Amino acid sequence: MPPIEEFENAITEKTKAILICNPGNPTGYLYTKSELETLRKIVLKHDLYLFSDEVYREFCYDGREVMSSMNLEGLEQNVVMVDSVSKRYSACGVRVGALITRNKDVFNAALRFAQARLSPPTLGQIASEAAIDTPDSYFEEVHKEYVARRDFVVEALNKMDGVFCPKPSGAFYCMAELPVDDADKFCQWLLESFNNQGHTVMLAPASGFYSVPELGKHQVRIAYVLKLESLEKAMECLDEALKVYPGRTI
Repeated sequence: MPPIEEFENAITEKTKAILICNPGNPTGYLYTKSELETLRKIVLKHDLYLFSDEVYREFCYDGREVMSSMNLEGLEQNVVMVDSVSKRYSACGVRVGALITRNKDVFNAALRFAQARLSPPTLGQIASEAAIDTPDSYFEEVHKEYVARRDFVVEALNKMDGVFCPKPSGAFYCMAELPVDDADKFCQWLLESFNNQGHTVMLAPASGFYSVPELGKHQVRIAYVLKLESLEKAMECLDEALKVYPGRTI
């Protein structure tokens, strides 16, 4: 998390809330209890709301657990948590989720907005209701699978010449620093001009995840949501692409 001073310097009279994603997309970062308590102090000091996107909270690794912002003592009227079935049950197209708060004014305002708009698709609602009954055994298997995928991808990336990728603690994404002149150009080149035995790989340039695009100029986000066999082919493809990319920087 950025230093408190950076938060405070960014807060103006127009600031209404702080938004976090925990565990995070795109980095897979997991906020510590200390960091969340720091946010609590800032929120209370400036009378703000804390919007906490916790849709990846089941996906935490290495024995770590997410601390929900809903459990921050003294912040009960300031927290709005966002949840979704799309990540937990691998139903990304359904677009069914929830907005959770103990603040009755926020709840009533959100309800008025909901009543004024179209509802999610009927089939999506039916599927989401059924998904709630998914047994814990499903999540245990999913957790093991994502750990295996994460470990493989991170290890494979860090073995590539000039590539650095920290190991994420949650979600199913990682951010990798590549030895390329421009990640946007590299990602486009992969799709338009490169193939390895008839295959290529699609990456997400990191520039779109930063408020200052230059910060992500050499980074990409990788989602390890494929089966291990497919991830192995993807990493092999990426490794070969980096060896011949015209804008390689090392």
